[in-house]
Amino acid sequence: WDRCQTPGIKGISTTVGQEQQVSRQEKHVAEDLEMPLARGEMETLFNEQPKTGNPYLEDTFLQSYLKTHLPPKVLKEVHQDLERFGNRLLTQIQALGWECELNPPVFQQHDAWGRRVDHIHTCSAWRSMKDISAQEGLIAEAYERRFSNWSRLYQAVKLYLFSSSSGGFSCPLAMTDGAAKVIESLGFPGSLKNAFDHLTSRDPKKFWTSGQWMTERRGGSDVANGTETVARKQLDGSYRLYGFKWFTSAADSDMALTLARIADAEGQCPQGSRGLSLFFLRVRDEEGKLNNIQVQRLKDKLGTRQMATAELWLQGAPAELISAEGRGVASISNMLNITRIHNVIGAVASMRRMLTLSRDYARRRVAFGKLLKDHPLHMQTLARMEVQVRGAFLLLMEVAQLLGLAETNQGREQDQLLLRLLIPVAKLYTGKQASAVALEAMESFGGQGYMEDTGLPVILRDTLVLSIWEGTTNILSLDVLRSLAKSQGQVMDVFLSSVQEKLALASGTAELGPAVQRTREALGSLTGFLEAAGSEPTVTMELAARDFSYSLARIYIGALLMAHAARPEASSTDTCAALRWCNQELCPVAAGSGSGSYGAGAAQRDSALVFGDS
Repeated sequence: WDRCQTPGIKGISTTVGQEQQVSRQEKHVAEDLEMPLARGEMETLFNEQPKTGNPYLEDTFLQSYLKTHLPPKVLKEVHQDLERFGNRLLTQIQALGWECELNPPVFQQHDAWGRRVDHIHTCSAWRSMKDISAQEGLIAEAYERRFSNWSRLYQAVKLYLFSSSSGGFSCPLAMTDGAAKVIESLGFPGSLKNAFDHLTSRDPKKFWTSGQWMTERRGGSDVANGTETVARKQLDGSYRLYGFKWFTSAADSDMALTLARIADAEGQCPQGSRGLSLFFLRVRDEEGKLNNIQVQRLKDKLGTRQMATAELWLQGAPAELISAEGRGVASISNMLNITRIHNVIGAVASMRRMLTLSRDYARRRVAFGKLLKDHPLHMQTLARMEVQVRGAFLLLMEVAQLLGLAETNQGREQDQLLLRLLIPVAKLYTGKQASAVALEAMESFGGQGYMEDTGLPVILRDTLVLSIWEGTTNILSLDVLRSLAKSQGQVMDVFLSSVQEKLALASGTAELGPAVQRTREALGSLTGFLEAAGSEPTVTMELAARDFSYSLARIYIGALLMAHAARPEASSTDTCAALRWCNQELCPVAAGSGSGSYGAGAAQRDSALVFGDS
């Protein structure tokens, strides 16, 4: 305010009366300038910034879940480490994450003398995230298995806490975990034992991250028809890769797994998915130079700007064949399962972060004479988001539990089948949930939610990709149908049995009666739809795939919430969450079937609606 001065009025010819009028105007201007200063002395800040503490200690729902499921000895050790890790997130990692956002990667194609260098510059905070990931064992924890089948769940919890503060580093960790899983499942072929040791190291100096180079110019999820990269065999038995990769996330990684077609002596390549093989390659040589790889450019993305996503030319990049010829898609499927689970982790983490901020803001922000938390409609909105977050979290934990059982050979055949179904269901559903919750939470801040320097738009932008990464909603809905077809319906039998088990548990709690009844009705509608669809053309089930997958997600999440609310130590809020969840349409596929959305002529009507009758 000391810079504000009363403006003079010069160069104007005036009469005496006019001079008096100008004098009065000057006085009023001076008074107007002084008034804000007086108001500023009486008022507090316009907006109170939301503040959060240790993310583990503040997440009481997470703590209640771990207390219920983990063996006491495991729980004691895990609790101590998560409390320590939560403090590190609060005091160190969150600031580094924001620094990653403020200092995105920069691509330098040539040096000052015109030489091609293709260097991707990342900030020191991004490099610190890599060191922290190693120190905290964010990948190692799953493969050391010091907690047996609970190791994978513990890793998922730690990644869940890390994700929203990671400055985008969760993405390279997802691919690193996926690469380690592929190498383990293949039995450590060739030199890959060394790569596995680097991927799972706790030593920052030895720790590697991995890329997953699948997307090319002609296809996203359609790798069978979109992959053009060619592998040419060399005299020493190694391969050289030639092609163009359209999306390569975390292009600064140490290694990558990629698909390519092996050329025969005449240079011909087999087409389709059976022509694809899986290769391992080091991104840089011993001198730190790119291994016959050129960076075309960095992608200009809506979100995840903290991470370098690039277009790459492979110009004879040395690589090692690690799958059987033509078995690349099958071999990389383990990587896709892991990265999809990481996608779920990111979705649940972003929802929890946004809701935590919204909840604290409601305790601070005054509107219409009272705190936001004292406005019933505002609290109803936050409560609805809380139910979504709880349901998504329980679904994530269920998948992590099943994966842990599978990895330690403790799972039954039905557990494997259920895992096969729930991974795409969880990924597609939580991806949609995350976008909706993040948008609603942003709105709870009013105009402040739209301001870049609050950090809230960053969370929203980074969340929007979660329904696209690792397969879009429609692609994964069709994958759900494939799991039914390949198992000849066994996955549905296991799904129904698992839901019934949880309903039987919840039936002993009288307050859950309405939720149990609605879920049983939804199960009846679901089985009725499947029986009717069995005699319909294939296109009927394809048109219903999305609604069918949503139905599976809603029914299963409802069963999980009821099981959690049926615990002896459950609270009234657990019961409330289960009742609220089950008060929605649990089986949208049955509603769609009744409206004729999937029947004869539905595809033609949809096309006409989009493109017009012509």
